[in-house]
Amino acid sequence: MTDRALVVVRAGALTTVQDLGRPGHAHLGVPRSGALDGPAAALVNRLVGNTRDAAVLETTLNGCAVRPRSAVLVAVGGAPCPVTVDGRPVPWGASVPVPAGALLNVGTAVAGLRTYVAVSGAITVDPVLGSRSTDLLSGLGPPPLTDGAVLPLGTPTHLHTRVDAAPQPAPPAELVLRVAPGPRDDWFTREAVQTFTSRTYRVSSASNRIGLRTEGPALERAVPGELPSEGMVLGAVQVPPDGRPVVFLADHPTTGGYPVIAVVRTEDLAAAAQAVPGTPVRFLEVRRR
Repeated sequence: MTDRALVVVRAGALTTVQDLGRPGHAHLGVPRSGALDGPAAALVNRLVGNTRDAAVLETTLNGCAVRPRSAVLVAVGGAPCPVTVDGRPVPWGASVPVPAGALLNVGTAVAGLRTYVAVSGAITVDPVLGSRSTDLLSGLGPPPLTDGAVLPLGTPTHLHTRVDAAPQPAPPAELVLRVAPGPRDDWFTREAVQTFTSRTYRVSSASNRIGLRTEGPALERAVPGELPSEGMVLGAVQVPPDGRPVVFLADHPTTGGYPVIAVVRTEDLAAAAQAVPGTPVRFLEVRRR
């Protein structure tokens, strides 16, 4: 039994292992996966001396609690939340030493949705297709955390970033997603295309790592029937039969038969990862670069 490990005491609503994902396998039907809020995951890794691509924990809404078997450095970022070590408050967004056997508790997010936990040496579960990410759609990678699970850790090799706190963007009060139209915007009426980029939607509670679902005005189709399945990319805005746009996130399917009205700029998707249900959403058309 190695002493470089984390024991999961409280798994939380949905906590998964995530890194930068496994791009380049869409032709095999394998989504990219990876941390939904990539900048937050990269920052907490930097704070504990890990490389940017190291695996972290991604929690959803109510955090998690873990107990390291050896002394480690941790950093918690992404959605702001209370953090304690053996019941004592410690800083969020900064490097924190956690003694062997102490309980690190990552509490419920006070804003936003997904919190990231980096541990010095990184989580070293076995990689699948070059990534340690949990993929909820394909089932690749480690399963979501359960109470009592043990996660192996690597050996720290880099100095951590010595700062009191690292600035992080606040979760969005309004989610503005810049979109390039197409490739199937011509499958919708002119009025529907105008509605899409002029009306306000809201984040649906049915959203998950696969897609951000919206509530709001339905988009009317100009072309009946369905498409043969075609390739789907990260950020594609697909419109299912109910007419409400769905923004594909990291665990999205690699093909789909509903028309894609637009594609969201990749750099806007981190904010989408932190948008809680009910958050207003606006789609802003921009020219292709």
